[in-house]
Amino acid sequence: MRDFFFFQSWKRIAGLAVAGLLFWTRVVPATADEIVAYSARIEALIKPMFDAFTHKTGIRVKYFTASEKELFERLRAEGPNTPADIFMTVDAGNLWLAEQAGLLQGFNSEVIAKNVPAHLRAKDNSWVGLSVRARPIMYSTERVKASELSTYEALGDPKWRGRLCFRTSRQVYTQSLVATMIKALGEKRSEEILRGWMANQPRIIDSDTRVLEGIAAGQCDVGLTNTYYLARLKAKNPAFPVTPFWPNQSDRGTHVNISGAGITKHAKNRQNAIRLIEFLSSGEAQNLYADTNYEYPANPAVKPHPLIASWGTFKTDQVNVAAAGELQVTAVKLLDRVGYK
Repeated sequence: MRDFFFFQSWKRIAGLAVAGLLFWTRVVPATADEIVAYSARIEALIKPMFDAFTHKTGIRVKYFTASEKELFERLRAEGPNTPADIFMTVDAGNLWLAEQAGLLQGFNSEVIAKNVPAHLRAKDNSWVGLSVRARPIMYSTERVKASELSTYEALGDPKWRGRLCFRTSRQVYTQSLVATMIKALGEKRSEEILRGWMANQPRIIDSDTRVLEGIAAGQCDVGLTNTYYLARLKAKNPAFPVTPFWPNQSDRGTHVNISGAGITKHAKNRQNAIRLIEFLSSGEAQNLYADTNYEYPANPAVKPHPLIASWGTFKTDQVNVAAAGELQVTAVKLLDRVGYK
């Protein structure tokens, strides 16, 4: 099983941590007018939102940033003694794993129910999507016409042989795309689709940015990436010769994933933590949260950044993004089976 799947090793890692064999920077617990956030999102993306929350409520936010893996390990090892009130990360699969490991707790909120669609959050709000990451088809504006494209499935057409660039199967973005495909179409049909892709001998690249650069350079004509990677390149060079195509608009819609947050099981400042997540789902914060990284707001009432808005509106896949976690192992086995490296 690939390195990403550290879920089954958490107990062992936590045991080592408790025994004193793992050492981390100590995070000071919050006081009554503070919150502690463990975030896999970098400081530049989260600090503006936390500052806005503090300005509005007077509640300060202490934060510690690290990889998803380290934050999982910390929460498991610290148990009831964790100073963390909120866990923030990207990809529904990571949030689902945290929920299944008993690291998060649900809560009721009319604000969240109003602001965040049901398919972008857990049923009990153990985790809540705060920004949306679309993963459409990307294509060369110099060598491909939009009329040649239609669905994810159609990338198995022989006309695309030697013309595709895909992200490695080790990347969670690929795994989540396939997991939600399995949820929507079933494992048998998903395997047929992936075998069609592999028959076209795609170039496998371990970077969404390099996939896009490969398309621009003529190494391939079509690929799959998250939209914010293209937005970053377009922000630097508006003439960058790649644009998105929204697939499956006549059926299930374009695949999306999320970045989001949940309240930790042992949160010491639960009510303030709820207030922060509610704030992050609101109009004021949604633009701060989404625009910084060119992501789409999870709140459908909030307009996206003008750069990505210029690509038009699109129908999104309504399958609950929890499938990215529920079917992740199944997806990886399928990817292995079809020879997707």
